This record gives sequence, structure tokens and C-alpha cells, in this order.
Amino acid sequence: MPAFDFADFFRRQPGDDTPDLIAIDGTDRFLIDEAPHVHGDALRQPGEVAVVDDRFGVLTLGLITQYGASDIRVVQDSLVGERALEANAGTFGLRGFHHPDSLEDAFRDVRLVVLRLSKSHDRLDEIARAVARFAAPDVVLLCGGNVKYMNVSQNDVLRRSFGEVTASRGRGKSRLLIAQDPLRAQANRAAATNPWPRSVHVDDLGMTLVAHGGVFAGTSLDQGTRVLLDAMDDAVPTARTVVDLGCGNGVIAAAVALRRPAVQVLATDVSRIAVASTRATAAANGVADRVTALLADAGDELAVGSAQLVLCNPPFHADTTVTTDAAEAMFRNAATILQAGGELWCVWNSHLRYRPVLERLVGPTRQVVRTPKFTVTASRVMSN
Repeated sequence: MPAFDFADFFRRQPGDDTPDLIAIDGTDRFLIDEAPHVHGDALRQPGEVAVVDDRFGVLTLGLITQYGASDIRVVQDSLVGERALEANAGTFGLRGFHHPDSLEDAFRDVRLVVLRLSKSHDRLDEIARAVARFAAPDVVLLCGGNVKYMNVSQNDVLRRSFGEVTASRGRGKSRLLIAQDPLRAQANRAAATNPWPRSVHVDDLGMTLVAHGGVFAGTSLDQGTRVLLDAMDDAVPTARTVVDLGCGNGVIAAAVALRRPAVQVLATDVSRIAVASTRATAAANGVADRVTALLADAGDELAVGSAQLVLCNPPFHADTTVTTDAAEAMFRNAATILQAGGELWCVWNSHLRYRPVLERLVGPTRQVVRTPKFTVTASRVMSN
């Protein structure tokens, strides 16, 4: 295969209003360079390679162009990452990958898994256990990350599922972890069990929370969410359709459905594990018939004027980066989703000072609650 110019990846197109995407970095290059050394045979056989949490398609397309890998199974939690992969594959005329429907389908009999590490140990644990259970006996799990965000506890997570875990020397700002010898049920039954998704009953809410590895807040109740839950009973009591924008583990969506038996709830998130967790939380609390969880980027799949109330606890981190971009996209889309007279009820860390942004993007905004750390505001859409 000819060498591929990764610098051409992810250039912003004229008229594109999305933020510039980050091109290939040192960790991506390190993973691509090392892949043939840890399991070159797998790269030469169709369907024997899986790629996990490829941020913008670099790893998948790199393995295709550099080594001729084909029928790569791609597991991406983020819808943004999936869209970037599809768009850039189309731009460069590349195929040779697909997105399986489950982790079992993703890892069944694969021999090489290339994974971009996130900050979530739970995400790593769920993926590692699935690889150990479903992949070929000689599978190699090749993980890469920025050394600034890596620690020895990641090795410990991998050792729950693999008999051999080694760390590479650093290259630039990156390091690799290489896991081999998957622990099978007959050799180590405890290590081969699957604790995901986790389920916890929260007594003071009278609810059960269910979470897959890596979802925001896991099976706990985030402090900001708790503040919003305490305030939201007064939010547009006549609402028939309520949107939980950025649903996470689904606690807000399920709580609204429990408290308001007549409403339909649309829950959206850019994360697949969040959507799966929300569906599981709704089922665990008996409201699955009135909670619909959808994969969308800041609610961009929802129809104009489709709701009377939007509830939102927006993120201000993208993995290890502090950013308000996601929150502003949510506010902008909420204004479109809401009917005239509808309201966005939002909880946010008070130091972020979102009120002027909400006034500009949504409409007149009033403070509902303020604690030492969090603020809940209600923003009304005047016309749509």
C-alpha cells in the first residue's frame, strides 16, 4: 500500500461551522507503527482486527492504508468519532471497516485489538473483559495513550482479564500497554465474569441506576444532577414531551418519567454507552415504555418544536480537556427543539457563568436555584 499523508485528514471545509478537528497525534502514530510488530499476521487477514475508540478515524484508516487491513471491526463510543471516520473514509475513497452491533460481534475471534485509552478505567475494564471472553486465544490488546494521563492502575485493570501485561518505552509523549494471554473462564472464572453493566439502587431517590463502563457518573448521582432533580418538579408542569439532553446514565430521564406519568421522555447523548445505560436505567425503573433513548450530537437528531421542556446538565470536559463547546451546542439545539414558550432548565457549575450565553442562544433566563457550587436556570424560547 502507498504511504498515506495523514496531514490531509480532518481539514475544515469552507462553510463548515463545526470546530476544527485534531489531526493524527503521536499516540495514533505509535499505535499504527507498532501494530505489525505485535500481531502482523492479524493485519493480513480480513476481519481479524478491531479498533476501539478511534477519535476521528485515524487508527482505522491508517491500518487500512499502511498495511492493507480489511473488514476492520470498529467500536466507537462517540457519535462524533463515527461521523468523522465515515466522512473521511468517503473523502479519501476508503472502505474496509464496519461497526458491529455488540461487543461480542466486535471481538468474536479477532486477533488484534487497537485501543485508544481514555481517562475511564471502567471503560477499559469493560472492553478488556469483552476482548478476553470473545477474541481468539492469541489475541493481543494494544493500548495507547498520552503519558500525562496514564498510570499504573491501568495495568492492574488489564491484569484482571489478561495473564501478561507489558508497557512499552515512551515515545515522545506517548506510551503503549500490551495485553496478551486472555484469562478464560476455565482458568480463572472470577476474572472472566462480566460485571457490566453495573446496577445500584439509590435509596434516597427510590431508583435503580444502571451504567456501562465509562458513562458519566457511572452508577452514582452527580452533584449537579442532584440539584437539578431537586428543582425540576416546577419546570413547565404542563409539558407533554420532555427532552433529557445529554442523558448519561439516564437518571434524569427516568426520574421525570416516574414523577410525571403522562409525559413522554426523549433522552439523547453523543455517547453510545450513555444511550445503552439510559435504556437500561429506564427498564430497571419500569418506565422503558415512556423513555426513548437516541444517539445524537447535542440533540441534533430531534425535530424542530418537538418538546415543551428540555432538561440539561451539560459537560464541560471532553475527556481530559476543559471546554464549553458541547454546552453551547446543546443550548443552541435546545432553542430549536423547544416550542415557543417552552423552557430549557439547565444546571451548571456557577463559575462557568453561562447565563449570558443562555440569554443569547435560547432566550430570557432566570435563576431558579443557586448553591455554593451549582446554578439552575430556566431559559424560555419566545418564538420558533
